[in-house]
Amino acid sequence: MAAGGGAARRCWRSGAGLAQAVRGVCGSGRVTAALRAEELAERLRKSEEQQREIPKDPTQRWLRELAGLSQQLQQVHPNVLAKILKERTVYQNEEIVVIDKPYGLPVHGGPGIKNCIADVLPILAKMLENMKAEPLHLCHRLDKETTGVMVLARSKEAAEKIRQLFKTRQVEKIYWAIVLGDPDPVEGVVEIPIVEKEVQSHQSHYKMTLAPNYRLCPEDGKVVRVRRNRSAERAVTRYRRLGAASACSLLELQPITGVKHQIRVHLAYGLGCPILGDHKYSHWSKLAPQKLPELTLRRLKLEQSKARHLPLHLHAHRLCLPLGQPLDFVCKPPLFFQKTLRKLELDIPKD
Repeated sequence: MAAGGGAARRCWRSGAGLAQAVRGVCGSGRVTAALRAEELAERLRKSEEQQREIPKDPTQRWLRELAGLSQQLQQVHPNVLAKILKERTVYQNEEIVVIDKPYGLPVHGGPGIKNCIADVLPILAKMLENMKAEPLHLCHRLDKETTGVMVLARSKEAAEKIRQLFKTRQVEKIYWAIVLGDPDPVEGVVEIPIVEKEVQSHQSHYKMTLAPNYRLCPEDGKVVRVRRNRSAERAVTRYRRLGAASACSLLELQPITGVKHQIRVHLAYGLGCPILGDHKYSHWSKLAPQKLPELTLRRLKLEQSKARHLPLHLHAHRLCLPLGQPLDFVCKPPLFFQKTLRKLELDIPKD
C-alpha cells in the first residue's frame, strides 16, 4: 500500500488524473499504478509547458496578451500590486501622489474582485513614505478598463479639497479614445442627459443611456421639447477628432461633467461611434462582443470571433489640477493602445 499511496500522492500533486491513479492502485497492482501516475504527471507537465509556450505567430501572441490583460492584476498578492502602482507613480509631493492606472484594475472592490486600488492604498503609502505613513485617499474614479492619470491624496483634508475641485469642475481632464466610425461633425460638444435603465432581454441587466430633453416630430421633423427625466443627470462632453483611418478614429475628449460611463455613452449613443473594445455599449438589448468593420478586422489581423478579447481603448491622457499653481500631468497610452494605433495606421499625436 505504501507504493500505491505514493503514486496517488504524486498524481494528486500533479493536479489531474487522481481518479485514474486510484483505480490503478486498486486494480493492476502497485508497479502499474506507480507507472501510470508517472505517465499522468509527465503528460500534465507537457500540457502546462504548451500552455506557457509563447505563440510564434505575432497575431496569436497579441491575442493572448489581450485576453490576459484583465486577469493579470487580479492574480497577484496585494503587496505585489502595491509595488506595481509604486513603479507607476508619475508625481508626488507633500499633498498628492499621481499614478498611471493600469488596465483591468478596479478602483473599488465588489463581487468577484480580488484586488482593487482602494484596498492597497495603505500598503502603497508605506512603500512611498515609511511604515507610519497614513493611508492614501481616493479623490476621483476611473473605470476598471480605463487607463491613465489618477490622483491620490496623502491626507483626508487634501482629498476633500481635490474632490471639491472635481465637483466644481475646476479640474481639466483630457482623454484619448479609439472609436469605430467617424464622428459628424469632427469636432463639437455632446450635451445630452444620462440615466441608468434596466435592459429587458433574455439576460436582464442595467446600462447607462441617453435621456434627451427633446425629440423630432415625425410630421414635420421639427425639434420638440419633452418632459425632463427627473432621474437623469446633466452630461456634457467636448470632443475633437485627431485622426481617422481603417474605419476608425482617434478622438480627444474633455468631459465637463462627471457622470458614470459618460464618455462611453455619449460616443456610442450620441455620436454613433462606440469605443473600440466597448462590448457593453456597442449594443443596447444584448450582451455580445462588439461587431467590427471588415477593414478594421483586416488591419488588426483579427477574426470577428476573437473580437471579444479586444480591451477598451479609453485612456485618461492628461489632467490639470489647480492646487496653488496649476499642476499638469500627462500619461502615455498603454502599449496595447499604441500597438492598435500602429495596426490601424492612426498617427500618435505629438504633445
